[in-house]
Amino acid sequence: MDIINKALEFEKMKLRSLSTSDRIEISRKAKTLILELNEIYKRKKDDHIMDIMKRLTVIKRKVEKRLNGHRLVANI
Repeated sequence: MDIINKALEFEKMKLRSLSTSDRIEISRKAKTLILELNEIYKRKKDDHIMDIMKRLTVIKRKVEKRLNGHRLVANI
C-alpha cells in the first residue's frame, strides 16, 4: 500500500506559484500514480482507491488546464 501513501502525500502538495516545468512534472506524476492505483483497483475493487484516483484526476486536470492555457472565444 505504499502507492496509496504516495498518492495521499501527493494530494497534500501545495500547487501555488509553480513554474511550467513544475506543472509538467506534477502532471506526469499524477498520471503515473493514477495508473498504478488503477492496477490495484482492478484486483481489489475498493471504493477508497477509486476516490483517491478521482481526487488525483481533479488535481491533474487543474494543472493541465493551466499548462494548456485558456482559449479565448470571441463572439463575432
